[in-house]
Amino acid sequence: MAETFQLLGSLLGGLGIFLVAIGMMTDGLKLAAGSSLRKVLATWTKTPQRGIASGFCMTALVQSSSAVTVASLGFVNAGLITMHQALGIVYGANVGTSVTGWLVAAVGFKFNIQAIALPLIGLGALMKLLRPQTRLASAGLALVGFGLFFIGIDILKGAFEHVVTRFDLSQFTAQGLTGMLTFLLVGIVMTTLTQSSSASIALTITAAASGMIGLYAAGAMVIGANIGTTSTSVLAAIGATSNAKRVAAAQVVFNALTALVAFAILPVLFYLITQLTSFFNLTANPALSLALFHTLFNVLGVMLIFPLNNRLAGFLMKRFCSAEETASRPRFLDGNIAQTPALATNAVLLETKLVADKLLAQYEKSQQPLDSLAIEQEIHTIQMLCQHITNFIVTVEQSALSEETTGLLAKLMRIEHYLFTCCHCVEKLAQLQPQKALAEHPELHAQLEEYQSQLGHFMRTSLETPSMNTESFKAALRALQQLHDDVKDDLILAGTNATLPIDNMVRNINGLSDMWQLTQQWHKAMLLLYLIDEQLNPNASP
Repeated sequence: MAETFQLLGSLLGGLGIFLVAIGMMTDGLKLAAGSSLRKVLATWTKTPQRGIASGFCMTALVQSSSAVTVASLGFVNAGLITMHQALGIVYGANVGTSVTGWLVAAVGFKFNIQAIALPLIGLGALMKLLRPQTRLASAGLALVGFGLFFIGIDILKGAFEHVVTRFDLSQFTAQGLTGMLTFLLVGIVMTTLTQSSSASIALTITAAASGMIGLYAAGAMVIGANIGTTSTSVLAAIGATSNAKRVAAAQVVFNALTALVAFAILPVLFYLITQLTSFFNLTANPALSLALFHTLFNVLGVMLIFPLNNRLAGFLMKRFCSAEETASRPRFLDGNIAQTPALATNAVLLETKLVADKLLAQYEKSQQPLDSLAIEQEIHTIQMLCQHITNFIVTVEQSALSEETTGLLAKLMRIEHYLFTCCHCVEKLAQLQPQKALAEHPELHAQLEEYQSQLGHFMRTSLETPSMNTESFKAALRALQQLHDDVKDDLILAGTNATLPIDNMVRNINGLSDMWQLTQQWHKAMLLLYLIDEQLNPNASP
Protein backbone atom coordinates (compact mmCIF):
# COMPACT_ATOMS: atom_id res chain seq x y z
CA MET A 1 0.00 0.00 0.00
CA ALA A 2 2.81 2.40 0.95
CA GLU A 3 4.56 1.62 -2.34
CA THR A 4 1.34 2.38 -4.25
CA PHE A 5 0.93 5.76 -2.52
CA GLN A 6 4.59 6.56 -3.21
CA LEU A 7 4.08 5.68 -6.89
CA LEU A 8 0.95 7.88 -7.11
CA GLY A 9 2.74 10.73 -5.33
CA SER A 10 5.69 10.54 -7.71
CA LEU A 11 3.33 10.39 -10.68
CA LEU A 12 1.35 13.46 -9.57
CA GLY A 13 4.51 15.38 -8.66
CA GLY A 14 6.21 14.57 -11.95
CA LEU A 15 3.10 15.49 -13.90
CA GLY A 16 2.78 18.75 -11.95
CA ILE A 17 6.40 19.75 -12.60
CA PHE A 18 5.95 18.81 -16.25
CA LEU A 19 2.88 21.06 -16.68
CA VAL A 20 4.47 23.95 -14.74
CA ALA A 21 7.55 23.62 -16.96
CA ILE A 22 5.42 23.91 -20.09
CA GLY A 23 3.83 27.08 -18.73
CA MET A 24 7.22 28.59 -17.87
CA MET A 25 8.60 27.79 -21.31
CA THR A 26 5.60 29.41 -23.00
CA ASP A 27 5.68 32.54 -20.80
CA GLY A 28 9.45 32.90 -21.08
CA LEU A 29 9.42 32.56 -24.85
CA LYS A 30 6.56 35.03 -25.17
CA LEU A 31 8.31 37.67 -23.05
CA ALA A 32 11.74 37.12 -24.57
CA ALA A 33 10.50 37.14 -28.14
CA GLY A 34 11.95 39.99 -30.09
CA SER A 35 11.97 40.70 -33.79
CA SER A 36 15.20 38.71 -34.22
CA LEU A 37 13.80 35.53 -32.65
CA ARG A 38 10.61 35.83 -34.65
CA LYS A 39 12.69 36.34 -37.80
CA VAL A 40 14.83 33.27 -37.15
CA LEU A 41 11.82 31.06 -36.43
CA ALA A 42 9.98 32.41 -39.46
CA THR A 43 13.02 31.67 -41.64
CA TRP A 44 13.48 28.17 -40.27
CA THR A 45 9.83 27.27 -40.83
CA LYS A 46 9.06 29.44 -43.87
CA THR A 47 8.13 26.39 -45.96
CA PRO A 48 6.97 22.91 -44.87
CA GLN A 49 10.23 21.45 -46.20
CA ARG A 50 12.26 23.83 -44.02
CA GLY A 51 10.07 22.97 -41.05
CA ILE A 52 10.72 19.26 -41.54
CA ALA A 53 14.48 19.85 -41.81
CA SER A 54 14.42 22.05 -38.67
CA GLY A 55 12.42 19.46 -36.70
CA PHE A 56 14.84 16.72 -37.75
CA CYS A 57 17.98 18.71 -36.84
CA MET A 58 16.63 19.90 -33.48
CA THR A 59 15.55 16.37 -32.49
CA ALA A 60 18.85 14.88 -33.59
CA LEU A 61 20.61 17.53 -31.49
CA VAL A 62 18.62 17.22 -28.22
CA GLN A 63 17.78 13.51 -28.66
CA SER A 64 14.18 14.03 -27.64
CA SER A 65 11.30 14.33 -30.08
CA SER A 66 9.06 15.09 -27.10
CA ALA A 67 11.15 18.14 -26.18
CA VAL A 68 11.11 19.45 -29.76
CA THR A 69 7.36 18.87 -30.14
CA VAL A 70 6.66 20.53 -26.80
CA ALA A 71 8.97 23.42 -27.74
CA SER A 72 6.99 23.87 -30.98
CA LEU A 73 3.80 23.91 -28.89
CA GLY A 74 5.43 26.61 -26.75
CA PHE A 75 6.32 28.62 -29.86
CA VAL A 76 2.71 28.36 -31.08
CA ASN A 77 1.39 29.25 -27.61
CA ALA A 78 3.62 32.32 -27.56
CA GLY A 79 2.52 33.33 -31.05
CA LEU A 80 6.05 33.03 -32.48
CA ILE A 81 5.05 30.62 -35.24
CA THR A 82 1.72 29.61 -36.74
CA MET A 83 0.06 26.24 -36.50
CA HIS A 84 0.87 25.52 -40.17
CA GLN A 85 4.57 26.20 -39.57
CA ALA A 86 4.64 23.93 -36.51
CA LEU A 87 3.33 20.95 -38.50
CA GLY A 88 6.60 20.71 -40.44
CA ILE A 89 8.55 20.66 -37.17
CA VAL A 90 6.36 17.82 -35.88
CA TYR A 91 6.95 15.73 -39.01
CA GLY A 92 10.69 16.37 -38.91
CA ALA A 93 10.90 15.57 -35.19
CA ASN A 94 9.36 12.16 -35.87
CA VAL A 95 12.10 11.36 -38.36
CA GLY A 96 14.74 12.87 -36.08
CA THR A 97 13.79 10.60 -33.19
CA SER A 98 15.06 7.63 -35.22
CA VAL A 99 18.59 8.98 -34.61
CA THR A 100 18.16 7.73 -31.03
CA GLY A 101 17.72 4.23 -32.41
CA TRP A 102 20.96 4.54 -34.34
CA LEU A 103 22.77 5.70 -31.18
CA VAL A 104 21.32 2.76 -29.27
CA ALA A 105 22.42 0.43 -32.05
CA ALA A 106 25.91 1.96 -32.13
CA VAL A 107 26.80 2.59 -28.47
CA GLY A 108 23.89 1.29 -26.42
CA PHE A 109 21.38 3.31 -24.44
CA LYS A 110 23.85 5.28 -22.33
CA PHE A 111 23.15 8.85 -23.39
CA ASN A 112 21.28 10.67 -20.60
CA ILE A 113 19.58 13.82 -21.85
CA GLN A 114 18.51 14.74 -18.29
CA ALA A 115 22.15 15.52 -17.48
CA ILE A 116 21.62 18.98 -19.02
CA ALA A 117 18.47 19.71 -16.95
CA LEU A 118 20.15 21.03 -13.79
CA PRO A 119 22.70 23.23 -15.63
CA LEU A 120 19.81 24.69 -17.65
CA ILE A 121 17.88 25.51 -14.47
CA GLY A 122 20.97 27.02 -12.86
CA LEU A 123 21.85 29.09 -15.91
CA GLY A 124 18.26 30.26 -16.33
CA ALA A 125 17.98 31.27 -12.68
CA LEU A 126 21.30 33.15 -12.91
CA MET A 127 20.09 35.06 -15.99
CA LYS A 128 16.91 36.02 -14.16
CA LEU A 129 18.78 37.17 -11.05
CA LEU A 130 21.43 39.16 -12.89
CA ARG A 131 19.11 41.00 -15.29
CA PRO A 132 15.58 41.10 -13.82
CA GLN A 133 12.75 42.72 -15.82
CA THR A 134 14.67 42.26 -19.10
CA ARG A 135 14.45 39.95 -22.09
CA LEU A 136 17.45 38.07 -20.71
CA ALA A 137 15.44 37.28 -17.57
CA SER A 138 12.55 36.04 -19.73
CA ALA A 139 14.93 33.83 -21.71
CA GLY A 140 16.21 32.54 -18.35
CA LEU A 141 12.63 31.69 -17.36
CA ALA A 142 12.25 29.69 -20.58
CA LEU A 143 15.53 27.85 -19.83
CA VAL A 144 14.36 26.99 -16.31
CA GLY A 145 11.13 25.68 -17.80
CA PHE A 146 13.05 23.60 -20.31
CA GLY A 147 15.19 22.13 -17.53
CA LEU A 148 12.16 21.41 -15.35
CA PHE A 149 10.57 19.70 -18.34
CA PHE A 150 13.31 17.06 -18.25
CA ILE A 151 13.13 16.85 -14.44
CA GLY A 152 9.40 16.16 -14.69
CA ILE A 153 9.97 13.50 -17.34
CA ASP A 154 12.72 11.97 -15.19
CA ILE A 155 10.42 11.75 -12.17
CA LEU A 156 7.73 10.12 -14.28
CA LYS A 157 10.28 7.64 -15.62
CA GLY A 158 11.55 6.89 -12.12
CA ALA A 159 8.03 6.33 -10.82
CA PHE A 160 7.53 3.51 -13.29
CA GLU A 161 11.11 2.28 -13.53
CA HIS A 162 10.51 -0.82 -11.47
CA VAL A 163 7.41 -1.62 -13.54
CA VAL A 164 9.36 -1.45 -16.80
CA THR A 165 12.42 -3.36 -15.54
CA ARG A 166 10.24 -6.16 -14.15
CA PHE A 167 8.16 -6.35 -17.30
CA ASP A 168 8.62 -9.92 -18.61
CA LEU A 169 8.26 -9.71 -22.37
CA SER A 170 8.68 -13.46 -22.83
CA GLN A 171 5.16 -14.04 -21.48
CA PHE A 172 3.77 -12.64 -24.74
CA THR A 173 3.88 -14.48 -28.05
CA ALA A 174 3.81 -12.91 -31.48
CA GLN A 175 1.74 -15.60 -33.14
CA GLY A 176 -0.78 -14.19 -35.56
CA LEU A 177 -2.42 -10.79 -35.64
CA THR A 178 -3.45 -10.94 -31.96
CA GLY A 179 0.14 -11.49 -30.85
CA MET A 180 1.42 -8.62 -32.98
CA LEU A 181 -1.30 -6.30 -31.65
CA THR A 182 -0.29 -7.32 -28.13
CA PHE A 183 3.30 -6.22 -28.71
CA LEU A 184 2.04 -3.02 -30.33
CA LEU A 185 0.05 -2.32 -27.16
CA VAL A 186 3.10 -3.12 -25.01
CA GLY A 187 5.10 -0.48 -26.91
CA ILE A 188 2.35 2.11 -26.45
CA VAL A 189 1.98 1.44 -22.71
CA MET A 190 5.72 1.42 -22.00
CA THR A 191 6.30 4.71 -23.81
CA THR A 192 3.31 6.36 -22.15
CA LEU A 193 4.47 5.26 -18.70
CA THR A 194 8.11 6.24 -19.17
CA GLN A 195 7.38 9.31 -21.32
CA SER A 196 10.36 8.26 -23.44
CA SER A 197 10.28 6.40 -26.74
CA SER A 198 14.07 6.12 -26.41
CA ALA A 199 13.68 3.99 -23.27
CA SER A 200 11.10 1.79 -24.96
CA ILE A 201 13.26 1.32 -28.05
CA ALA A 202 16.29 0.46 -25.86
CA LEU A 203 14.27 -2.18 -24.02
CA THR A 204 12.94 -3.48 -27.32
CA ILE A 205 16.43 -3.76 -28.84
CA THR A 206 17.73 -5.51 -25.71
CA ALA A 207 14.84 -7.98 -25.78
CA ALA A 208 15.30 -8.67 -29.50
CA ALA A 209 19.09 -9.06 -29.19
CA SER A 210 18.70 -11.56 -26.35
CA GLY A 211 16.26 -13.63 -28.35
CA MET A 212 13.34 -13.02 -25.99
CA ILE A 213 11.22 -11.71 -28.85
CA GLY A 214 11.38 -11.98 -32.61
CA LEU A 215 12.17 -9.20 -35.06
CA TYR A 216 8.54 -8.74 -36.13
CA ALA A 217 7.42 -8.51 -32.49
CA ALA A 218 10.16 -5.94 -31.83
CA GLY A 219 9.01 -4.01 -34.90
CA ALA A 220 5.46 -3.94 -33.53
CA MET A 221 6.81 -2.57 -30.21
CA VAL A 222 8.75 0.17 -32.03
CA ILE A 223 5.55 1.15 -33.85
CA GLY A 224 3.76 1.21 -30.48
CA ALA A 225 6.50 3.44 -29.07
CA ASN A 226 5.89 5.84 -31.95
CA ILE A 227 2.22 6.08 -30.96
CA GLY A 228 2.95 6.29 -27.22
CA THR A 229 5.30 9.26 -27.61
CA THR A 230 2.30 11.43 -28.60
CA SER A 231 1.15 11.32 -24.96
CA THR A 232 3.78 13.96 -24.13
CA SER A 233 2.36 16.52 -26.55
CA VAL A 234 -1.19 15.65 -25.48
CA LEU A 235 -0.24 16.43 -21.87
CA ALA A 236 1.53 19.63 -22.97
CA ALA A 237 -1.60 20.76 -24.82
CA ILE A 238 -3.66 20.80 -21.61
CA GLY A 239 -4.71 24.39 -21.04
CA ALA A 240 -2.84 25.54 -24.16
CA THR A 241 -4.13 27.73 -26.98
CA SER A 242 -6.37 26.32 -29.70
CA ASN A 243 -3.51 26.29 -32.21
CA ALA A 244 -1.24 24.41 -29.80
CA LYS A 245 -3.99 21.79 -29.34
CA ARG A 246 -4.23 21.51 -33.12
CA VAL A 247 -0.48 20.88 -33.37
CA ALA A 248 -0.74 18.16 -30.71
CA ALA A 249 -3.68 16.62 -32.59
CA ALA A 250 -1.65 16.75 -35.81
CA GLN A 251 1.11 14.73 -34.16
CA VAL A 252 -1.42 12.16 -32.97
CA VAL A 253 -2.95 11.90 -36.48
CA PHE A 254 0.47 11.73 -38.14
CA ASN A 255 1.89 9.11 -35.78
CA ALA A 256 -1.30 7.02 -35.88
CA LEU A 257 -1.37 7.09 -39.69
CA THR A 258 2.33 6.21 -39.88
CA ALA A 259 1.84 3.37 -37.39
CA LEU A 260 -1.17 2.00 -39.28
CA VAL A 261 0.70 1.89 -42.60
CA ALA A 262 3.88 0.48 -41.03
CA PHE A 263 1.92 -2.24 -39.21
CA ALA A 264 0.07 -3.17 -42.40
CA ILE A 265 3.25 -3.57 -44.48
CA LEU A 266 5.54 -4.84 -41.70
CA PRO A 267 6.85 -7.84 -43.70
CA VAL A 268 7.52 -5.62 -46.74
CA LEU A 269 9.55 -3.16 -44.64
CA PHE A 270 11.69 -5.90 -43.11
CA TYR A 271 12.23 -7.40 -46.58
CA LEU A 272 13.51 -4.01 -47.75
CA ILE A 273 15.78 -3.82 -44.70
CA THR A 274 17.21 -7.25 -45.50
CA GLN A 275 17.90 -6.13 -49.07
CA LEU A 276 19.48 -2.84 -47.89
CA THR A 277 21.81 -4.53 -45.40
CA SER A 278 22.79 -7.05 -48.05
CA PHE A 279 23.37 -4.36 -50.69
CA PHE A 280 25.60 -2.27 -48.40
CA ASN A 281 27.31 -5.42 -47.09
CA LEU A 282 26.31 -4.67 -43.47
CA THR A 283 26.20 -7.20 -40.66
CA ALA A 284 22.54 -7.88 -40.01
CA ASN A 285 21.62 -7.76 -36.33
CA PRO A 286 18.40 -6.84 -34.48
CA ALA A 287 19.71 -3.44 -33.35
CA LEU A 288 20.68 -2.35 -36.86
CA SER A 289 17.52 -3.80 -38.39
CA LEU A 290 15.27 -2.02 -35.88
CA ALA A 291 17.11 1.30 -36.32
CA LEU A 292 16.65 1.01 -40.09
CA PHE A 293 13.02 -0.01 -39.59
CA HIS A 294 12.32 2.98 -37.35
CA THR A 295 13.89 5.40 -39.85
CA LEU A 296 12.22 3.80 -42.87
CA PHE A 297 8.64 3.88 -41.62
CA ASN A 298 8.96 7.46 -40.25
CA VAL A 299 10.28 8.70 -43.62
CA LEU A 300 7.44 6.78 -45.28
CA GLY A 301 4.98 8.53 -42.93
CA VAL A 302 6.26 11.97 -43.95
CA MET A 303 5.98 11.04 -47.63
CA LEU A 304 2.38 9.96 -47.08
CA ILE A 305 1.24 12.94 -44.97
CA PHE A 306 3.06 15.70 -46.85
CA PRO A 307 0.70 15.77 -49.87
CA LEU A 308 -2.23 15.92 -47.41
CA ASN A 309 -0.69 18.64 -45.25
CA ASN A 310 -3.02 21.46 -46.36
CA ARG A 311 -6.11 19.29 -45.97
CA LEU A 312 -5.02 18.19 -42.51
CA ALA A 313 -4.37 21.81 -41.51
CA GLY A 314 -7.78 22.86 -42.87
CA PHE A 315 -9.48 20.03 -40.97
CA LEU A 316 -7.73 20.92 -37.70
CA MET A 317 -8.53 24.63 -38.05
CA LYS A 318 -12.20 23.70 -37.66
CA ARG A 319 -11.49 21.79 -34.45
CA PHE A 320 -10.59 22.90 -30.89
CA CYS A 321 -12.18 26.29 -31.46
CA SER A 322 -12.17 28.54 -28.40
CA ALA A 323 -15.25 30.57 -27.52
CA GLU A 324 -13.41 33.66 -28.75
CA GLU A 325 -12.60 32.07 -32.11
CA THR A 326 -16.18 30.88 -32.54
CA ALA A 327 -17.55 34.34 -31.72
CA SER A 328 -15.09 36.01 -34.10
CA ARG A 329 -16.11 33.89 -37.06
CA PRO A 330 -18.01 35.83 -39.73
CA ARG A 331 -21.68 34.91 -40.06
CA PHE A 332 -22.27 36.04 -43.65
CA LEU A 333 -18.86 35.61 -45.33
CA ASP A 334 -17.39 32.56 -47.05
CA GLY A 335 -15.03 31.76 -49.90
CA ASN A 336 -17.78 30.98 -52.40
CA ILE A 337 -19.40 34.41 -52.02
CA ALA A 338 -16.03 36.07 -52.66
CA GLN A 339 -16.20 34.82 -56.26
CA THR A 340 -19.30 36.96 -56.88
CA PRO A 341 -18.53 40.64 -56.08
CA ALA A 342 -22.18 41.76 -55.96
CA LEU A 343 -23.06 39.12 -53.36
CA ALA A 344 -19.78 39.71 -51.52
CA THR A 345 -20.50 43.44 -51.14
CA ASN A 346 -23.92 42.80 -49.61
CA ALA A 347 -22.47 40.10 -47.29
CA VAL A 348 -19.75 42.51 -46.08
CA LEU A 349 -22.41 45.15 -45.42
CA LEU A 350 -24.45 42.73 -43.28
CA GLU A 351 -21.32 41.58 -41.40
CA THR A 352 -20.32 45.21 -40.78
CA LYS A 353 -23.73 46.01 -39.28
CA LEU A 354 -23.33 42.98 -37.04
CA VAL A 355 -19.92 44.28 -35.87
CA ALA A 356 -21.43 47.70 -35.15
CA ASP A 357 -24.24 46.10 -33.13
CA LYS A 358 -21.76 44.07 -31.05
CA LEU A 359 -19.63 47.16 -30.49
CA LEU A 360 -22.63 49.18 -29.31
CA ALA A 361 -23.50 46.42 -26.81
CA GLN A 362 -19.98 46.62 -25.35
CA TYR A 363 -20.17 50.41 -25.08
CA GLU A 364 -23.39 50.10 -23.09
CA LYS A 365 -21.74 47.53 -20.82
CA SER A 366 -18.73 49.83 -20.29
CA GLN A 367 -21.00 52.33 -18.49
CA GLN A 368 -21.74 49.80 -15.75
CA PRO A 369 -19.29 48.90 -12.95
CA LEU A 370 -18.69 45.43 -14.41
CA ASP A 371 -15.56 43.38 -14.93
CA SER A 372 -13.52 45.37 -17.47
CA LEU A 373 -11.54 42.23 -18.40
CA ALA A 374 -14.68 40.58 -19.82
CA ILE A 375 -15.38 43.68 -21.94
CA GLU A 376 -11.76 43.72 -23.17
CA GLN A 377 -12.08 40.08 -24.25
CA GLU A 378 -15.30 40.84 -26.14
CA ILE A 379 -13.65 43.86 -27.79
CA HIS A 380 -10.74 41.65 -28.86
CA THR A 381 -13.26 39.27 -30.43
CA ILE A 382 -14.86 42.18 -32.34
CA GLN A 383 -11.43 43.30 -33.53
CA MET A 384 -10.72 39.79 -34.82
CA LEU A 385 -14.04 39.89 -36.68
CA CYS A 386 -13.06 43.25 -38.21
CA GLN A 387 -9.81 41.66 -39.36
CA HIS A 388 -11.75 38.79 -40.95
CA ILE A 389 -13.90 41.29 -42.85
CA THR A 390 -10.84 43.24 -44.05
CA ASN A 391 -9.15 40.03 -45.24
CA PHE A 392 -12.35 38.96 -47.00
CA ILE A 393 -12.60 42.28 -48.88
CA VAL A 394 -9.06 41.73 -50.18
CA THR A 395 -9.96 38.22 -51.45
CA VAL A 396 -13.01 39.33 -53.49
CA GLU A 397 -12.50 38.36 -57.14
CA GLN A 398 -10.60 41.30 -58.59
CA SER A 399 -11.10 40.46 -62.26
CA ALA A 400 -14.88 40.73 -61.98
CA LEU A 401 -14.93 44.04 -60.09
CA SER A 402 -16.68 47.00 -61.66
CA GLU A 403 -15.74 50.57 -60.81
CA GLU A 404 -18.91 50.91 -58.72
CA THR A 405 -18.23 47.73 -56.73
CA THR A 406 -14.61 48.75 -56.16
CA GLY A 407 -15.83 52.05 -54.70
CA LEU A 408 -18.30 50.25 -52.42
CA LEU A 409 -15.63 47.87 -51.12
CA ALA A 410 -13.28 50.81 -50.49
CA LYS A 411 -16.02 52.50 -48.43
CA LEU A 412 -16.60 49.29 -46.47
CA MET A 413 -12.86 49.05 -45.78
CA ARG A 414 -12.94 52.59 -44.39
CA ILE A 415 -15.92 51.68 -42.19
CA GLU A 416 -13.95 48.74 -40.75
CA HIS A 417 -11.13 51.15 -39.93
CA TYR A 418 -13.55 53.52 -38.17
CA LEU A 419 -15.13 50.68 -36.18
CA PHE A 420 -11.72 49.31 -35.26
CA THR A 421 -10.83 52.73 -33.81
CA CYS A 422 -14.16 52.71 -31.95
CA CYS A 423 -13.13 49.37 -30.41
CA HIS A 424 -10.00 50.99 -28.95
CA CYS A 425 -12.10 53.83 -27.51
CA VAL A 426 -14.58 51.46 -25.84
CA GLU A 427 -11.72 49.33 -24.49
CA LYS A 428 -10.08 52.40 -22.91
CA LEU A 429 -13.41 53.52 -21.43
CA ALA A 430 -13.91 50.08 -19.88
CA GLN A 431 -10.45 50.30 -18.29
CA LEU A 432 -10.76 53.94 -17.22
CA GLN A 433 -14.41 53.98 -16.06
CA PRO A 434 -14.30 57.77 -15.50
CA GLN A 435 -17.69 57.90 -13.77
CA LYS A 436 -16.20 56.07 -10.76
CA ALA A 437 -13.89 59.01 -10.04
CA LEU A 438 -16.92 61.31 -9.67
CA ALA A 439 -18.83 59.23 -7.11
CA GLU A 440 -18.39 62.00 -4.49
CA HIS A 441 -19.42 64.78 -6.90
CA PRO A 442 -23.12 64.19 -7.70
CA GLU A 443 -23.58 67.09 -10.15
CA LEU A 444 -20.53 66.26 -12.25
CA HIS A 445 -21.39 62.56 -12.04
CA ALA A 446 -24.91 63.26 -13.33
CA GLN A 447 -23.55 65.39 -16.19
CA LEU A 448 -21.10 62.71 -17.28
CA GLU A 449 -23.77 60.01 -17.10
CA GLU A 450 -26.10 62.19 -19.19
CA TYR A 451 -23.40 62.60 -21.84
CA GLN A 452 -22.72 58.85 -21.85
CA SER A 453 -26.44 58.14 -22.12
CA GLN A 454 -26.93 60.62 -24.98
CA LEU A 455 -23.94 59.13 -26.82
CA GLY A 456 -25.41 55.63 -26.43
CA HIS A 457 -28.79 56.90 -27.70
CA PHE A 458 -27.07 58.57 -30.68
CA MET A 459 -25.22 55.34 -31.54
CA ARG A 460 -28.35 53.19 -31.14
CA THR A 461 -30.57 55.52 -33.19
CA SER A 462 -28.06 55.96 -36.00
CA LEU A 463 -27.56 52.19 -36.26
CA GLU A 464 -31.18 51.10 -36.10
CA THR A 465 -32.68 53.85 -38.31
CA PRO A 466 -32.68 52.52 -41.92
CA SER A 467 -32.01 55.95 -43.36
CA MET A 468 -31.44 59.07 -41.30
CA ASN A 469 -31.84 62.64 -42.55
CA THR A 470 -28.38 64.16 -42.95
CA GLU A 471 -29.39 67.42 -41.28
CA SER A 472 -30.94 65.72 -38.25
CA PHE A 473 -27.85 63.55 -38.01
CA LYS A 474 -25.61 66.62 -38.00
CA ALA A 475 -27.89 68.32 -35.45
CA ALA A 476 -27.59 65.32 -33.10
CA LEU A 477 -23.83 65.46 -33.48
CA ARG A 478 -23.75 69.20 -32.68
CA ALA A 479 -25.88 68.62 -29.58
CA LEU A 480 -23.43 65.93 -28.40
CA GLN A 481 -20.49 68.26 -29.02
CA GLN A 482 -22.14 71.00 -26.98
CA LEU A 483 -22.83 68.57 -24.14
CA HIS A 484 -19.23 67.34 -24.33
CA ASP A 485 -17.89 70.91 -24.14
CA ASP A 486 -20.15 71.76 -21.17
CA VAL A 487 -19.03 68.73 -19.19
CA LYS A 488 -15.37 69.44 -19.99
CA ASP A 489 -15.72 73.10 -18.92
CA ASP A 490 -17.32 72.09 -15.61
CA LEU A 491 -14.60 69.52 -14.94
CA ILE A 492 -11.84 72.07 -15.55
CA LEU A 493 -13.65 74.60 -13.36
CA ALA A 494 -14.00 72.06 -10.53
CA GLY A 495 -10.31 71.24 -10.82
CA THR A 496 -9.37 74.93 -10.79
CA ASN A 497 -11.50 75.55 -7.69
CA ALA A 498 -9.87 72.55 -5.97
CA THR A 499 -13.30 70.94 -5.45
CA LEU A 500 -12.15 68.06 -7.67
CA PRO A 501 -8.69 66.47 -7.31
CA ILE A 502 -6.48 67.12 -10.34
CA ASP A 503 -5.90 63.42 -11.03
CA ASN A 504 -9.69 62.86 -11.09
CA MET A 505 -10.10 65.83 -13.41
CA VAL A 506 -7.44 64.50 -15.81
CA ARG A 507 -8.93 61.01 -15.69
CA ASN A 508 -12.39 62.26 -16.62
CA ILE A 509 -11.13 64.63 -19.32
CA ASN A 510 -9.26 61.68 -20.87
CA GLY A 511 -12.47 59.68 -20.71
CA LEU A 512 -14.34 62.52 -22.39
CA SER A 513 -11.71 62.61 -25.17
CA ASP A 514 -12.19 58.89 -25.77
CA MET A 515 -15.96 59.34 -25.91
CA TRP A 516 -15.69 62.25 -28.34
CA GLN A 517 -13.34 60.25 -30.59
CA LEU A 518 -15.83 57.38 -30.40
CA THR A 519 -18.60 59.79 -31.40
CA GLN A 520 -16.69 61.10 -34.43
CA GLN A 521 -15.56 57.69 -35.68
CA TRP A 522 -19.04 56.24 -35.22
CA HIS A 523 -20.57 59.22 -37.05
CA LYS A 524 -18.23 58.69 -40.04
CA ALA A 525 -18.97 54.95 -40.13
CA MET A 526 -22.76 55.43 -40.01
CA LEU A 527 -22.72 58.09 -42.76
CA LEU A 528 -20.88 55.71 -45.07
CA LEU A 529 -23.27 52.89 -44.14
CA TYR A 530 -26.23 55.07 -45.15
CA LEU A 531 -24.58 55.88 -48.48
CA ILE A 532 -23.86 52.23 -49.22
CA ASP A 533 -27.37 51.19 -48.18
CA GLU A 534 -28.90 53.75 -50.53
CA GLN A 535 -26.61 52.64 -53.35
CA LEU A 536 -27.35 48.93 -52.93
CA ASN A 537 -31.06 49.31 -52.08
CA PRO A 538 -32.30 52.49 -53.80
CA ASN A 539 -35.95 51.40 -53.58
CA ALA A 540 -35.71 51.05 -49.79
CA SER A 541 -34.88 54.76 -49.33
CA PRO A 542 -37.82 57.00 -48.23
